[in-house]
Amino acid sequence: MSNIVAIVGRPNVGKSTLFNRLTETRKAIVDDFSGVTRDRHYGVAEWIGKQFTVIDTGGYVANSEDVFEAAIREQVLIAIEEASVILFMADVTTGITDLDDSIADMLRRSDKPVFVVANKVDNNMLVNDLHEFYSFGLGEIYGISSMTGSGTGELLDEVVKHFEDADSDETTLPKYAIVGRPNVGKSSLINALVGKERNIVTPIAGTTRDSIHIHYNQFGHEFMLIDTAGLRKKTKVKENIEFYSVMRTIKALEEADVVILMIDAVEGLESQDINIFHLAEKNKKGAVILVNKWDLIEKNHKTTKVFEDQIRDKIAPFSDVPIVFTSVQEKQRIFKAIEAASKVYENKLKKIPTSKLNDVMLPIIEAYPPPSLKGKYVKIKYITQINGASPMFAFFCNLPQYIKEPYKRFLENKLREHFDFSGVPIQIYFRQK
Repeated sequence: MSNIVAIVGRPNVGKSTLFNRLTETRKAIVDDFSGVTRDRHYGVAEWIGKQFTVIDTGGYVANSEDVFEAAIREQVLIAIEEASVILFMADVTTGITDLDDSIADMLRRSDKPVFVVANKVDNNMLVNDLHEFYSFGLGEIYGISSMTGSGTGELLDEVVKHFEDADSDETTLPKYAIVGRPNVGKSSLINALVGKERNIVTPIAGTTRDSIHIHYNQFGHEFMLIDTAGLRKKTKVKENIEFYSVMRTIKALEEADVVILMIDAVEGLESQDINIFHLAEKNKKGAVILVNKWDLIEKNHKTTKVFEDQIRDKIAPFSDVPIVFTSVQEKQRIFKAIEAASKVYENKLKKIPTSKLNDVMLPIIEAYPPPSLKGKYVKIKYITQINGASPMFAFFCNLPQYIKEPYKRFLENKLREHFDFSGVPIQIYFRQK
């Protein structure tokens, strides 16, 4: 199960700076893909070999200029419910405010591990001011400077001790997660797939109260569906529905083998969809894009092609992904989505024999060798596939450090051209021979 670390606190205490520091340790999801807006508030971080997802809740408060207190409280509640560990940030230079106190009050009642992080301890004089934060009654105080990074190591050492170990999976069936923004038709798709024969639905109690696992076994396909549709209607969740669905989606996504990203044909691919898509890619998950409500679009013979090209442009560079146009309402092509997901799952597990790899790739490399750098020529001797959860290839050569990104992408494209890896991220490594 994914470990989620949520950073909560009132505005301007430095949540985003800490978020950037944590995620950039792996140049995680902070690198700007073109076409992605700046509102990227969740990313992957790693500390002493443990990976986790970090969520900066600050990015989800609407009209934060006038400190939207209700929204902040709402988010803290969602974080308490969904996160594995909560970092409660305060600002040592301003001390404790009423809003800090009310957040602390909510956190004291939760049974989640909470770390009080006093930020902006930029010099030794301020260390003495940490003591007042003990009045929150939440245990140890961690003084850090998210600008310089001092103190973050000690904090993370303690944080990772609270992570749950990924439990070994009780089922060997492929897992497909259906994700997407609210109201794109996730529930309707599941109902259409499962149909009236409710006997094939065995809701295994999910990880959270509404991420449901459904065992699907008919028409020659057997897999687990992870349904993220269950968004509870909360009174004030309007502001935070996006934040809530993101939390839910990340959990489902980390558990799945293939992510079926549903988008609305009328609204098209939005920034949150692109974020989720790239998160799936970073986590080495297979991906299928499902364009729902296609019956509402006026079409001519070119519509599909144009729409598909737009999507591929937005999700580049990883654009070799099956795109299925459906209408769940009209029950059009819904099984096509399942077939596409099954094919992607097969591609994810695909192993190419070394001899075949070299027979295909070496002549291509000979015809188009890596460009020379500083008069040095790179010679790639042979290629082999490494065992992994998704396709990984090692290219053995004399000067691995001289091979640049464009050539890596060229090799990836050639691998995709000759061996079908549609829907699956490929990793390429260059090793010293």
